[in-house]
Amino acid sequence: MQVRLRQWLMVVLTVFACGWLPASVLAADNSASQEQAARQQTQPGNNAPVWRDVRGGDNPYQTTQVRGIESTVLMQPAGETWRQLRNGPITIYGGWLIVAVMILIGAFYALKGPMKLHDRPTGRRMLRFGAWDRMVHWGAAISFVLLAVTGIIILFGKHILLPVFGYTLFAWLAILAKNIHNFVGPVFAFCTILMFLTFVKDNLPKLYDIQWIAKAGGLFSGKHVPSGRFNAGEKAWFWGGVTLLGIVVSVTGFILNFPNFEQGRELMQQANVIHAIASIVFMTLSLGHIYMGTIGVEGAYESMRTGYVDEAWAREHHEYWYQDTVANNKSGGGAAKPAAASALKEGWKA
Repeated sequence: MQVRLRQWLMVVLTVFACGWLPASVLAADNSASQEQAARQQTQPGNNAPVWRDVRGGDNPYQTTQVRGIESTVLMQPAGETWRQLRNGPITIYGGWLIVAVMILIGAFYALKGPMKLHDRPTGRRMLRFGAWDRMVHWGAAISFVLLAVTGIIILFGKHILLPVFGYTLFAWLAILAKNIHNFVGPVFAFCTILMFLTFVKDNLPKLYDIQWIAKAGGLFSGKHVPSGRFNAGEKAWFWGGVTLLGIVVSVTGFILNFPNFEQGRELMQQANVIHAIASIVFMTLSLGHIYMGTIGVEGAYESMRTGYVDEAWAREHHEYWYQDTVANNKSGGGAAKPAAASALKEGWKA
């Protein structure tokens, strides 16, 4: 009795629909219609043939008068592929990659400790980073950290924080993270441009960088390896991290941040995948940079916090830059190389 009632109901709804559906609907593929009609006799309410056509890209039900990109798309199968990719390999492998790098850095510090000076400090300090250099660096660094933290909440939050905080608190935290991420993103992109323009002249490759790479900067041997204002490791971070990955995450971030420029869902899904992968690699590399710039190398953090380094530190870690600075100081600045220019804005300081 219930089956017959459902069948009669479907007939009534079909007759009613035929009264207002446009001709394009009534002229849909005859074989699909027959298959659907036959299915209603055995499986009332099962519209699999119709949705199979829709998933295949055919949409006979274009009743909307709105014109625009994807306005007639009822179902986008690529969305499920994107969801599985984002919640699967990207989240799982990306999360474990970050954890693994943190463990390796922690183990390295426990075994080797920080790189300390071999010579005693002289007490004479040299200007390594001027006020503008430090402002640009900290602007990029702070915005990067905010994006990293909020990005981790957005990508990994439901796996890590949701079981701890519960749905209500995590919902508020996720909304806050999303808004901070969206507003800080353009700030980071602007700071990335300033970083490139400010430091590019001192990050150009030199022949002596090959020796630094061959000896890994003395990281494992503890021996002194001369370098310019920036060593080969810092240059690799500048070009591969700050510049290349900075551009990738900025461009894909803008595509996701401003969806009102007629980009379709497929483009945004692709941008999201690229953005997530590049961001994970960016954060992973940044862990090494943060380590070396804080507890990994004695005196490195003070150089970016105050701008000054001890003469012994400059001679041991950046010998070529130290020699250029001394030569420039003795000659009054006339024969200075570009690498030493910013270091003598305020000269020597006791």
